[in-house]
Amino acid sequence: MTQSSAQGGDGRPLATIKDVIDVLGEIDDATLSAIMDLRPTIADVEEASMWMSGDRDVFGAGAPLKDVAGEIVSLLGDDEEDLPPKL
Repeated sequence: MTQSSAQGGDGRPLATIKDVIDVLGEIDDATLSAIMDLRPTIADVEEASMWMSGDRDVFGAGAPLKDVAGEIVSLLGDDEEDLPPKL
């Protein structure tokens, strides 16, 4: 992953566009822009990715995802709702 020189409020490096794409894969420009507006750290993006891949047991059964990672999942979830159903 590319290390960003900018840091979030907790001192962790902010994710770059490349980081987001590397972790989450190709996403549409509007969603990518909305994610970047959140100023996520690399850890936020990785946490959202784990949550979406079904690794929720990492966080504890039934524990809600919070903060920026939760907002990323919400944005990506909205994106999935726009897709046609899989047959």
